[in-house]
Amino acid sequence: MNSVILQLATPYVRSLLIFFAFVALLRGHNNPGGGFIGGLLAALAIVFSSFAFDRRPVQRKLKIKPGGYVAMGLVFLLLSFSPSLLKSQMLMEGVWVTIPMGILGELNVGSPLLFDIGVFMAVIGVTLMFFFTLTNRK
Repeated sequence: MNSVILQLATPYVRSLLIFFAFVALLRGHNNPGGGFIGGLLAALAIVFSSFAFDRRPVQRKLKIKPGGYVAMGLVFLLLSFSPSLLKSQMLMEGVWVTIPMGILGELNVGSPLLFDIGVFMAVIGVTLMFFFTLTNRK
């Protein structure tokens, strides 16, 4: 597509989508659904860029290919199993750590965040694979 308006708006829209993707990811740390919807928003930021310009330059610009996102997601998913196994708890039972943040209070971080990051990465990879396959024109 050769819309100048869309090309000018793309960096701003992409930045907003990435911001809300991370907000959704971190929101899901304590509530369900953060990794999946965050991954969709992050993938949409890349897809939006390919609408404004073209699929090929956007695809070449990606530092991590879609298969790499899926692989990283699976690694994070497997890592999310380890804290509960190391503490001799049931598989995928949440393990929480409190990190003191000084004047900001405390930050509770748990193994569900690792799981959400894994889902986040895997959804980005699968969505991009799907999109690039659908738009592959000869």
